[in-house]
Amino acid sequence: MAKTKVGVLGATGSVGQRFILLLKDHPTLELVALGASSRSAGKKYSEAVNWQQTTLLPDEAADITVSPCDPSYFTDCKVVFSGLDADVAGDVEKAFAEAGLAVISNAKNYRRDPHVPLVVPLVNTDHLSILKSRKTPGFIVCNSNCSTAGLVVPLKALSALGPIDAVSVTTMQALSGAGFSPGVPSMAILDNVIPFIGGEEEKMEYETRKILGSVSADGTTIADIPASDIKVSAQCNRVAVTDGHLECVSMRFAHRPPPTLEQVKEALRTYECAPQSAGCPSAPKHAIHLLEQPDRPQPRLDRDRDAGYGVSVGRVREDPLLDYKFVVLSHNTVIGAAGSGILIAEYLITQNVI
Repeated sequence: MAKTKVGVLGATGSVGQRFILLLKDHPTLELVALGASSRSAGKKYSEAVNWQQTTLLPDEAADITVSPCDPSYFTDCKVVFSGLDADVAGDVEKAFAEAGLAVISNAKNYRRDPHVPLVVPLVNTDHLSILKSRKTPGFIVCNSNCSTAGLVVPLKALSALGPIDAVSVTTMQALSGAGFSPGVPSMAILDNVIPFIGGEEEKMEYETRKILGSVSADGTTIADIPASDIKVSAQCNRVAVTDGHLECVSMRFAHRPPPTLEQVKEALRTYECAPQSAGCPSAPKHAIHLLEQPDRPQPRLDRDRDAGYGVSVGRVREDPLLDYKFVVLSHNTVIGAAGSGILIAEYLITQNVI
């Protein structure tokens, strides 16, 4: 079977580089085009990029000539992955969708649009069904904010035990989530924790409700869970970790009495996601790795489980204020960013949408 040809927008940036790394030797996706700003356009990718990944630049990307972010340069592609900054992503992604391409975006611009699926592929691939109602071949799908991605996976697993009406989360977020430029200055983060990430808390509080929401009755939009039905409170901190967002979560079930601790653990342990059953190449072996060690998960030890596509949950215990509390770890540039986009594309291929 021929591979699906894809491109990457914002290819020289942090998320763009991760897309390129994850597309290396991919069994069903072939990277054929790269787009970036006018500073990089016309250069070979190896000359345009300041490669910051911990593995070498893939040969198949090195010699691709970087193009402007214009659909006319991506006519061989069926899918484009966008790692563009939000200040330019809106108009560019819209132009690509209008040109008939499938756009899978890491930017925030369209996440609140009820006609655009906001998808964490371990959680809500059912929201992609609204693409069937589209009137044109092109479309945009957004993946979530990196910190939201880790939070919603265990919440989705636990929602099988009954509705959840309160969530409190405190994050310890890796430096890679801020990108390379401007990023976080070394003298700001060394010997320090920064208890503010602009816009992050608002994103988590809203996106959780949309991702855990449902498709409207007419199948054309996504209906968020009303804020009155689930209250989400987030506090976000930047810490001196390279990759991997750690989150301390407390949550409450709406119904009394709540499920037992063993039921909660079993729901986490046995949770499966749609990309697993669909046979997607990048689907994790376990959507959730339930860890019983008292000091896990840890970013350095657990972020690369299932190549960063799985989520680790540990320290599951009763909470004296709400019902239960636990610690979640997700790889912020894989399942929290580029990997989520690739897994969405793989799933859409299995569903014959692409």
